[in-house]
Amino acid sequence: MIKAYGATDGRLQLREAGLAPTESVIWIDLLSPSDDEEAAVELALGVDLPSRKEMREIEQSSRLYTADGAQFMTAMIPAHSDSDAPEMEPVTFVLVGARLVTIRYHDPKAFGLFVHRASKGHMPCATGEEVMLGLLEVMVDRLGDVLEHAGQSIESLSRRIFARDSGRNRRGPRWQIMLEDIGRKGGLISTIRDSLGTLDRLAVFFGQRLRNENHASHLPEDQLDRLHDLSSDIRSLADHAGFVAQKVNFLLDATLGMISIEQNTVMQIFSVVSVVFLPPTLVASVYGMNFASMPELSWPWGYPAALGLILTSALVPYLFFRRKGWL
Repeated sequence: MIKAYGATDGRLQLREAGLAPTESVIWIDLLSPSDDEEAAVELALGVDLPSRKEMREIEQSSRLYTADGAQFMTAMIPAHSDSDAPEMEPVTFVLVGARLVTIRYHDPKAFGLFVHRASKGHMPCATGEEVMLGLLEVMVDRLGDVLEHAGQSIESLSRRIFARDSGRNRRGPRWQIMLEDIGRKGGLISTIRDSLGTLDRLAVFFGQRLRNENHASHLPEDQLDRLHDLSSDIRSLADHAGFVAQKVNFLLDATLGMISIEQNTVMQIFSVVSVVFLPPTLVASVYGMNFASMPELSWPWGYPAALGLILTSALVPYLFFRRKGWL
């Protein structure tokens, strides 16, 4: 699908460009484009757009390069990041003169947010470079919101893990649920860190290319400042994401430690119970022997005495363990 946008009175507006973009178009957004749509844009702009397979290349030289007078920049952007299972796919930005072409095969929320804000006149969008800068700012803001929400969820998990509740509530499937939650949050944080890393390299490449190729006239000082602030925000978010990732690892270790402590407690109870029942078992075994010359066999009170001895031999170890705090 092709969406073409132009700018009127500082507002972004959708154009009816069809397969061949007109001169008034400054941004062409290709969402899961067909072969015909991709070929039409390539013919109109005179550039060779990367395929989906090429967009997924992990080498930096395959993600950030200049060809045919155009700049090609690819970053990994998550979609459905409100959930714990975001969809991570590449988004390619192609700057051809004053036009921007974006190629994507998923629908990150940042695109819709940017279109909504730019159509209200809240963001500069006179050129493709301004559109790209605005898109990057919204993407970074969106990642920051997701990271903040993930951090709050991890804090809630931390309180649940270290809560002083009853032993009965701490057992069973509760730990399994927490491990699953920690694993999902860890995967989400890892996704955000990967995305921030690619955006950081993209922002540096974007700024260097604009300056090295004498395109500074397209970016006034205020927008150069925005680009600098964008890079600073990306790095600060990356540092915060690293901190949150460390906390996730800590909670994972703590949860495994809690499980180990609980298992040790259960084994301790079994060990104590075994020791408590060992003396009564010994007494019962002695009086269970069938020897004719056992004097206790002829005692009228032999049976009650044996029961009392069994009870006493069980009670004494129990009281001893209670006094030591082992039960």
